[in-house]
Amino acid sequence: MNSEYNLDEIIAGINFEDNKFNNVNGLMLTNREITVLEQYKINYKSCSSLKEILFEIEDILNDMDIVDEELDYISSTISERDYYQNTNK
Repeated sequence: MNSEYNLDEIIAGINFEDNKFNNVNGLMLTNREITVLEQYKINYKSCSSLKEILFEIEDILNDMDIVDEELDYISSTISERDYYQNTNK
């Protein structure tokens, strides 16, 4: 069987620690998200919802001259999680 993908390489490239979830006052955030939020001095611990965190991120993104890809990425992941957790299906 000839495969284009080397599963060992793919698995070795996954940073499981960055993707580990933490419960922060009832909000689920990954280590990576927490690191970026702290980098931008976003007080996620005082937020009561993912939407509040997203508002804080948007304020920062709107004030920037260029888009920070890392901050934009975690905004997307948090937004997606908020959608799936808080949308009636």
